[in-house]
Amino acid sequence: MINTPMIQFLERFLNVTSDRQSLVVNNMANIDTPGYHTQDIDFRGELQRAIGSPEDASMTTVAHKVSGLISRPDGNNVSLDRESMTLAETQMQFRVGIQFIRTEFHRILHAINEGKDS
Repeated sequence: MINTPMIQFLERFLNVTSDRQSLVVNNMANIDTPGYHTQDIDFRGELQRAIGSPEDASMTTVAHKVSGLISRPDGNNVSLDRESMTLAETQMQFRVGIQFIRTEFHRILHAINEGKDS
């Protein structure tokens, strides 16, 4: 299949976005779990790693606990407002990634079709 550097980057972008969405949904599912701590992915850090060292780009992203959130008396620090905003942001990022992939495939298709005319 087509394996350009841009497609590889966009694949990693969508994988990180998907992993982050899974964590956000997991956080929301654990909103009533005593002692549960919100987890997230260093989104920018993961993308920088994918850009800087493509051979490490396929490695599993690491979740970390989010600090600075207010814990309830049961020790849980999940904020539904924060998770809802993060989920909306992640969904928007995913849509943008899909649009970039469409654009890249259209560009490649255009190059192929231009070659047919020669």
